[in-house]
Amino acid sequence: MQQNKSVTEFILLGLTQDPLRQKMLFFIFLIFYTGTVVGNLLIIVTIKFSQSLGSPMYFFLFYLSIADTCFSTSTVPRLLFDIISAKKGISYSECITQVFVLHLFGCMEIFVLILMAVDRYVAICKPLHYLTVMRRQICIILIILAWIGSFMHSIAQIILALQLPFCGNNLIDHYCCDLQPLLKLACMDTYVINLLVVFNSGAICSTSFFILMISYVVILYSLRNHSAEGRKKALSTGTSHIIVVVLLFGPCTFIYTRPPATFPMNKMVAVFYTIGTPFLNPLIYTLRNTEVKNAMRKLRSFKITSESK
Repeated sequence: MQQNKSVTEFILLGLTQDPLRQKMLFFIFLIFYTGTVVGNLLIIVTIKFSQSLGSPMYFFLFYLSIADTCFSTSTVPRLLFDIISAKKGISYSECITQVFVLHLFGCMEIFVLILMAVDRYVAICKPLHYLTVMRRQICIILIILAWIGSFMHSIAQIILALQLPFCGNNLIDHYCCDLQPLLKLACMDTYVINLLVVFNSGAICSTSFFILMISYVVILYSLRNHSAEGRKKALSTGTSHIIVVVLLFGPCTFIYTRPPATFPMNKMVAVFYTIGTPFLNPLIYTLRNTEVKNAMRKLRSFKITSESK
């Protein structure tokens, strides 16, 4: 793999060059990131220490919250630093590292959502086999496979990135490093590499979205045979999952299934799935989930009782 060393640093142009808008965005993104970290950590702690949340669904939700936190952390702190910094440079190695981390946890989030859909499918469509199919050992193996798959996907992104030679232009018209904006700076024909990106990232996004939508259609269809109370509970959980899937896969599919052309909405779409979705996930999974809210109240009551003693 040959790499042109003439460019050792990139300049991230960010979302806007207007000082007033930059200040507004700084506080908006700081609030979003703080909410993302606090919300997901709250879910992680609640699931970790609540005996009532020991089912496979919450086992997978635990790892979804970890992926959300790390996914957002891969871009937002750097974005906040660049907004208040006079120099917005990022070294070549830091840029490649950001590509790796961004895709590692983004892909992990996708795989965990698929596992959560599998869990709901077995629970609703195959209830008599649920305890056998979704036993703890199987869930652990599935999570390990998800980590391995995410790692392999990220390695593939790095291999593609290292193929790109850069011959002088180092201005990245984005707020983070990713293959799509890097392809536009490469001084080579990137047609084949872009096809590989679409085949890799694009295929993962579109295929996963298709699988998830089909699975939820099957789940919703099978609910006709359940009791009214069972349908209500299943619909509440399923609706939360569908909202998360649409919020994540819509923007991802838009970004990774087309040529690296520049559209005015590109960066805002990227903001939505790298900053907005990780922020909304904790709200969706807590505000719409009675079991999680009750577990949080019990933990809070237990903490207050312990402190009073």
